[in-house]
Amino acid sequence: MSEKFDVIVVGAGPAGTACAFTCAKNGLKVLLIERGEYPGAKNVMGGVLYRQQLEELIPEFWKEAPLERPVVEQRFWMMDKESVVTFGYKGLEWAVEPYNNFTVLRAKFDQWFASKAVEAGALLINETVVTECIVENGKVVGVRTDRPDGEVYADVVVLADGVNSLLSKQLGFHKEFRPDEVALTVMEVINLPKDKINDRFNLEDNQGCTIEIFGDSTKGNLGTAFLYTNKESLNIGVGTTLSSMIKAKIKPYELLDYLKNHPMVKPFLEGGESAEYLAHLIPEGGYHSVPKVVGNGVVVVGDAAQLVNAIHREGSNLAMHSGLLAAEAIVEANKRGDFSEASLNHYREALYNSFIIKDLEKYKDATHTFEKYPQYFKDYIPMLNRAASQFFTVDGTPKREKQKQIMKSMTAEKGTFRVLQDIYRAWKAVK
Repeated sequence: MSEKFDVIVVGAGPAGTACAFTCAKNGLKVLLIERGEYPGAKNVMGGVLYRQQLEELIPEFWKEAPLERPVVEQRFWMMDKESVVTFGYKGLEWAVEPYNNFTVLRAKFDQWFASKAVEAGALLINETVVTECIVENGKVVGVRTDRPDGEVYADVVVLADGVNSLLSKQLGFHKEFRPDEVALTVMEVINLPKDKINDRFNLEDNQGCTIEIFGDSTKGNLGTAFLYTNKESLNIGVGTTLSSMIKAKIKPYELLDYLKNHPMVKPFLEGGESAEYLAHLIPEGGYHSVPKVVGNGVVVVGDAAQLVNAIHREGSNLAMHSGLLAAEAIVEANKRGDFSEASLNHYREALYNSFIIKDLEKYKDATHTFEKYPQYFKDYIPMLNRAASQFFTVDGTPKREKQKQIMKSMTAEKGTFRVLQDIYRAWKAVK
């Protein structure tokens, strides 16, 4: 391969495909390279897709995209070993167009999304590994692949190669990420008949539910678990930072088995059949870990740029929007015939003025805070469950007296000053 393109995009995940689609739609000659057998074969996420960012690219996409269920209910569980305190929101306004978000299976969705980029004019090549960027006179001018005669050239190379992003690391855009900057998530797709899903989650056919689980799901370590409904399957998964796994000496598959057999979770899965098992690294470093995203002839998008909002469990929507912003900057650079870092820096400026970086900045200290002070997951969630049990147990004790007993037991364990200090620290981390 020695053909010259306007744009080479490395990685056909949400970020790369969004960029390739937008560039091709604007008349640029685009090559989209995917290392997997097909787009989605190597990609993993919990399974929730937010509408807004994809609709900016493909209006009313939900009428043709291979979606599972529009989510009408979002639950949050604070889980102890044999109990759970739950809260959430169910809104039937989310069950009608234009919807809010959807559950998806990446193997299906990514293939469809990549096909839209191909329809727009991009050339998709699968089963091809990009081994390095070709740099001449300080400018990225193409990529080298594992194919025979596998050098391909372009005015701009877009790195959408995921959290590891060996290519941007080779360019010196970031160092090796620390164990507390990435999380390892393992998940399983479990087939279950539609009627059982509807019955167990109190849903209609075209309604979905997501459950985010904190506390005992990760054995008190920093991380979360999830349980999402598809049409005829469930996505269940759990992840913690690598640093937490190392400290606790936890094996990821053991953590998933522990979650599946938890008494609060097991009834939802009963009778299900395992269909797929997946594992993936997720960026968790947030604002402080965002690397250099623009260079001469190159931009970095999506997970490769650490664009994941771990607090709100948002990733694919940030990836798509970053791909769109990068594409808009590339289109303008093409009009000027200038692909220098200064010219492409319009992408960085747009990114830092968008909701993506603003949200990451808002929570810039959250992951570090909860990692440094493990009592939020290890101590306070069990305390919350004990307090709920005590308050809702009818034993003849007046409710005012119960409230006093609960407050006394909480402060007795930690001390009043320590509790107030922890509350303030958590509030400061997420305010």
